[in-house]
Amino acid sequence: MKHSIRQATVNDAAVIARHRVGMFCDMGQVPTEALAITLLETSTAALGALLREGSYIGWLAIAENDRVIAGAGAHVHSQLPRISHDGIAVTTAPVPLVVNVYTEPDFRGKGIARALMDTLLKWATAQGCDHVVLHASDAGRPLYQSLGFVPTNEMRWSPTDTV
Repeated sequence: MKHSIRQATVNDAAVIARHRVGMFCDMGQVPTEALAITLLETSTAALGALLREGSYIGWLAIAENDRVIAGAGAHVHSQLPRISHDGIAVTTAPVPLVVNVYTEPDFRGKGIARALMDTLLKWATAQGCDHVVLHASDAGRPLYQSLGFVPTNEMRWSPTDTV
């Protein structure tokens, strides 16, 4: 399947938001249509703003008919000084959070998400990022592991969780 990859623009916010909703639906995290609609609307607005300010960067895979068939992005923001991943320097380079990795169902299993992630990782390296992080779905975990991602010590707290 032939496709091209291009960088996302502010005009792509709605399609990225649609992919975002599809991703969360696929993971079983959107219990109602009303929440899906709200997530779509709020994500479209937020992504438009983040794309404009440059704190979201994304790439889209485009089929021969100009249809957007997949996407991947990174939320990038400044970091406090820390010891670099290799342990030899102090760095303030951003740590991109990979988000919105999604392929339309009829195009899955064709290496498109891998191509998008390769593009994102090359970009991060060129930006001087010493590492990239993401939250993997069960479906995405094998891809990320094959790209060299490893589990970390991240933990999560929520006031609604019970102990």
